[in-house]
Amino acid sequence: MFDTLSNRLQEVFRSLRGEARLTEATVETALREIRMALLEADVNFKVVKAFVDRVRDRAMGQDVLRSLTPAQQVVRIVRDEMIALFGDAGGGLQPSSTSPRVILLVGLQGSGKTTTAGKLGAWLAKQGRHPILVSTDVRRPAAIQQLNVLGQKASLRVYDPPGQMDPVRRAGDAMTEARNLGFDVVIVDTAGRLHIDDDLMNELQAIKAAVSPSDLIYVADAMTGQDAIKSAGEFNRRVGVTGVMLSKLDGDARGGAALSVVAVVGVPIAFVGSGERLEDIEPFHADRLVSRLLGMGDVLSLIEKAEQAIDQNDAQRLEEKIRHDDFTLEDFRDQLRTIRKMGPLESIIGMIPGMGSLKQLAENKPDEKQLVRVEAIINSMTPGERSDHRLIDGSRRKRIARGSGTSVVEINRLLRQFQQMRKMLKSLGGMAGGGKGALKRLRRMGKFH
Repeated sequence: MFDTLSNRLQEVFRSLRGEARLTEATVETALREIRMALLEADVNFKVVKAFVDRVRDRAMGQDVLRSLTPAQQVVRIVRDEMIALFGDAGGGLQPSSTSPRVILLVGLQGSGKTTTAGKLGAWLAKQGRHPILVSTDVRRPAAIQQLNVLGQKASLRVYDPPGQMDPVRRAGDAMTEARNLGFDVVIVDTAGRLHIDDDLMNELQAIKAAVSPSDLIYVADAMTGQDAIKSAGEFNRRVGVTGVMLSKLDGDARGGAALSVVAVVGVPIAFVGSGERLEDIEPFHADRLVSRLLGMGDVLSLIEKAEQAIDQNDAQRLEEKIRHDDFTLEDFRDQLRTIRKMGPLESIIGMIPGMGSLKQLAENKPDEKQLVRVEAIINSMTPGERSDHRLIDGSRRKRIARGSGTSVVEINRLLRQFQQMRKMLKSLGGMAGGGKGALKRLRRMGKFH
C-alpha cells in the first residue's frame, strides 16, 4: 500500500545524501517534495501542513545544517515526526480488568468487520484468552453464517441462537452465555452502517448500552482513504470509539489514511490487517510501520512472524543438519513452506533492512507462484533424490521436468541455486539454522535498528 509514498520519500533522502552541507534552500526543496508525496498519498492536508512545519522547524536548526551528516539527521527528524503522527499509544488492546471483556466492532458496510472478528478472536486465543463471538448483523445475507464459518476455522465458539433476530437481544444473551460458560472475551460483530443513518446509529447505541464494551473499535478499510477517516470521526462523536482497526493494508491504495487517522479522529490505531488469512492481524506499532515506509526494514516484526511459523524442535534439527553439512532438498522444500506461512513474500522482503527497494525492480518482483513451482519440482523427485541431489543426472532431470510440468532448464537452475545455498549455510553455521538462539540474537539486533 505504501510503495509509492515510500519510493518518493526515499528519493528525497537520496538527493539529500549527495549534499556535503545542507542549506535552507536545499531543505525547502526537500520539504516541498515531501509535502507533494504526502498529499498525493491522500494524507489529510491539515496533517501534511502541520507535519511539514514541524520538520522545517527542526531541520533548519544550526546543529543540523552544520552537521557532518545532515541528510541522516533530516531522515531521523522525518522518522520521529511520522511516529509522532500516530501518538504515543501502544498497539493492541489497552489493559482492562473487566470480565468478560467486550469488544464491539463498528464501521461501514464492507470494511471487513466480520473477518476482523475472526482474526481478533484467533489472535486473542493465541494470547491465552477464551473469546466467544456473536454477530448482530441480521440484515446482510449470510453475515451470521460467515462468522460461524470463521469461528469454526479458528476453533472459536460462536454464539448463534436459532431464530433470534433481534440485534440487541443477541448481544445481551451472548454476554450471559459468556458468564455462564467462563469465556473472558466477547467479540460483537455489528452491521455496517453510515453515520448519517439515525435508525442504525440508534440501534448501535442500544447494543452498546446492553453490553457496556470496554473496547469500541472502528474497522476502517484502508483502501477507502479519507472517507473512512471522516466516518471514523463521526462514529467517535456519536458512540465513542476507543481505537481503529485498519483492514486491507495489503491493498494497492495510496495509504494516506493510515497517516491521518490519529490526528483527524483523535483515537489510536489498535490493529492492522494485511491479508485474508486469520493470522494476518497484528497490533499496530508506529515505529515499525514508519521504518518500513522509509526503507529501513522491520526486523522485530520479521522475527515475530518467524517465531510463529517456525517450530523450535524443527529449527534445532535443521541447525544440526546445517552444522554437519547435511542440508537436503527435502529440508529446502520444508523451509519454503515455512516462508509461505509467514505471509506474502513481498511483505517479508519489505521487512528486511535495505531490501525494500528490491520490490520495485520489475525483474526481481517476488513471485509467490515461483515458490509453488519449486515445491512441485522437489515433490516430483524420489526420496533418494531429495536426500542426495548428486543422484540427479540428465535422464532423471527430464523425468522430474515431465512430472512437475516444468523444463530441464528450471531443474538445472534450482539445483544450481540449491548448491549455492548449501555453501552459504555451511559458512553461516548455526546462525542460519533459525533456532531459538539465532532468533534471540536477531531480536537484540532489531531493538537497536
